[in-house]
Amino acid sequence: MSSQFRTLTVDRDNAVARITLNRPDAANGITQELAAELAQAAYDAAGDPSVRAVLLTGAGRFFCAGGDVKEMVGYGDRAEAEMKKLADLLHRAVTTFARMDVPLVVAVNGVTAGAGIGLAVLGDLVLAAESATFTLAYSNVGLSPDGATSYALPRLIGLRRTQELMFTNRRLSAAEACEWGLVTRVVPAQDLEAEATELARRVAAGSADAHRTIRRLLAATYDNGLESQLELEARGISACAGGDGREGAAAFVEKRAPKFV
Repeated sequence: MSSQFRTLTVDRDNAVARITLNRPDAANGITQELAAELAQAAYDAAGDPSVRAVLLTGAGRFFCAGGDVKEMVGYGDRAEAEMKKLADLLHRAVTTFARMDVPLVVAVNGVTAGAGIGLAVLGDLVLAAESATFTLAYSNVGLSPDGATSYALPRLIGLRRTQELMFTNRRLSAAEACEWGLVTRVVPAQDLEAEATELARRVAAGSADAHRTIRRLLAATYDNGLESQLELEARGISACAGGDGREGAAAFVEKRAPKFV
């Protein structure tokens, strides 16, 4: 998988698809073009059976500063229609990342704002450089949230903290973001790429059946009552038992590492 995009680079590391937001001179701001390319890259990775994990990161000092305000100024009298187009394109990418069967690892390499936070917290595993910061900043430019931030943040950090971030545009350090539950782990900036790559490789070597089922279970958990979730768990573990579970059980009994294919 080689990159054919103008605003992203997409590379393959064996079973890991690495997607890099690549507008470093514009803080990796989200334009309509970037949003469309990100949706396509997500679709390509999700539909490729040889991809076992996706790693998302940014080029340069920024992970993603959110929507490209300079492009928005150019919308002029068509601001409402063009902003809806931008949001729809971005949300296509968000939905694909959220619903794909393989885990998403996000490496937050620097400043993150607006919809960049939405992309960051999509990850099943989120590593942040010590230098990373997080601020929503929508209302600073007279806008309301998008990128699934109003969906994900209350679920991750609670309503009160989400309200504080959205109404005051408080800036969180990487350590604060970790303490609040926005990211999984904070690592030294110089180690971020290596640690994120190793983590993505480790996940890609795991059971695709188990990972697919875990993602589906967690996606459904807030919408289900106990009995409905228990039924999903029973169906999921049963399906796994007929697939990767056979190799996993055999490896356990034989005291060797499983080889999931």
